Amino acid sequence: MQPPQDSGPAYRIWGADNLVYGPVELTTLMDWIRAERVLADTWVFLEESESWRKASSVREVQTLFEGGASPSEASPATGEISAGLAGMKPGSLRRLKVLADLDDDQIKRFLEFMEVIQVARWAEIVRQGNHGDAMYLILEGELRVRLMIGGKESILTTLSIGEFFGEISLFDQGPRSADVVANGPATLLKISASAFERLKNEAPDVAAPVLYAVNKTLAARIRADNKRYHDTVNLIRLMGG
Repeated sequence: MQPPQDSGPAYRIWGADNLVYGPVELTTLMDWIRAERVLADTWVFLEESESWRKASSVREVQTLFEGGASPSEASPATGEISAGLAGMKPGSLRRLKVLADLDDDQIKRFLEFMEVIQVARWAEIVRQGNHGDAMYLILEGELRVRLMIGGKESILTTLSIGEFFGEISLFDQGPRSADVVANGPATLLKISASAFERLKNEAPDVAAPVLYAVNKTLAARIRADNKRYHDTVNLIRLMGG
């Protein structure tokens, strides 16, 4: 069910059956709340800001919940912060590739610039064409990177615990090159471009090894892409193309 282009922000609803419904218009969301199909603690995805929030934290419908929860403290672009960073142990975070070579103190300082977000199954964390402003690190779950071509999904790669994506947005807030979708519930660490700028200025001894780790992974990805391209060209030539 696709809303008209001029209908305003669209929403997706994570149902009690663990299926995602939508996108729907605001008027439909309000009707579902009145019919108690959407409750105060139902997860709602705001397509405009690419974030999941509890329904009672969605500003446009808060008045429909009597005694509902106060608005989320997270900024519109980050989703609802669902876990405190304070409880995370540095040692457990070394499975994240970009943090593997940091000491405990560096990891603790790095976390001061991060946000923790939870995403539901089938949630789009980033969308192709939207301008990016953050990098994400995968703490839990599995995500797929895809392109939609002719209405069909083409999966480029699958990302799992320890990997990251969106790193180019730390340097260039240009359009995203692909969609990234959660295959199941996932927990992510997010660092915005502005937060990374502060990290560089306030803790350069932390930013430098993180950037080095990011560049090492990017180099490996480029080499792998070059090999795939080389193999594809050779195959076409062997087939007489």
